[in-house]
Amino acid sequence: MRSSNPVFSRRFRGNNGYAGFNAAPQAGTAAQGNPYANSPYAQQPANPYATNPYAQGGPDLQQGYPQAPATTGRMTMDDVVMRTGMTLGTVILAAAVGWGLNVPVALGYGAGLIAMLLGFAQSIFLRKPVPAVILAYAAFEGLFLGVVSKAFNHYAQGAPVQAVLGTMLVSVGVLIAYKTRLIRVNRRFTRFVTAAVIGFVLLMMVNMLFAVIGGGDGLGLRTGWLGIVVGVVGVLIGAAVLALDFKQVEDGIQYGAPREESWFSAFGLTVSLVWIYIQMLQLIGILNED
Repeated sequence: MRSSNPVFSRRFRGNNGYAGFNAAPQAGTAAQGNPYANSPYAQQPANPYATNPYAQGGPDLQQGYPQAPATTGRMTMDDVVMRTGMTLGTVILAAAVGWGLNVPVALGYGAGLIAMLLGFAQSIFLRKPVPAVILAYAAFEGLFLGVVSKAFNHYAQGAPVQAVLGTMLVSVGVLIAYKTRLIRVNRRFTRFVTAAVIGFVLLMMVNMLFAVIGGGDGLGLRTGWLGIVVGVVGVLIGAAVLALDFKQVEDGIQYGAPREESWFSAFGLTVSLVWIYIQMLQLIGILNED
């Protein structure tokens, strides 16, 4: 079962792609309203999209502070909302197909593997967002979720619906906490979340390895009280990654990122929501077993 966010690694690549919260305007721009002028980030590049290989905004992208995002060719919130709706809509439709057509579990896991490979291809190997790859990822991911959700529903009646509601509540809670600055996405927060994601994924891989070798649940990380703790931690990590996504969208709009970046934003939001849903589904399944 895929448990990592392939978009996550892209956010730490400097000026190519998702680097908004790793870069802030340079020192000396306080007169223009730069909140980072006296911060430790003052030595970072002025505009993370200044050297973007597919930026079409013209020479103003090279300025020390972003121009108005309403300029033609710039990413806007409407772009992000529209493309996120398309990506999530594809996930939902494919999940309905996977649930309704009684797709074998083995094929469902195969679809999940394909989705993971497409996700890594888009986030690591492709410098530009490719909508066809992103939507294909969403389709295979949705098929995987539909099959897995139906399997969970057999022994934990109503678990998928509860997981959807839980994912929605977590998402709204993170958005409120982010907008009210209860969550401050800075460099320390980013490093902490990065370490947490890496550690969590490695732990799940070790657990899977022990399960394959010894059978059962491996180290017991997905059953009993330990499984509950791991599930809660997984949801919290997903919520933290979602906060990074919100910061990325905000920075992209503020810095006048090219419109194509809205596909990356939609991709990242979708992957984070899928993470939260999967962790929530497993957590609810364990609670129903108990």
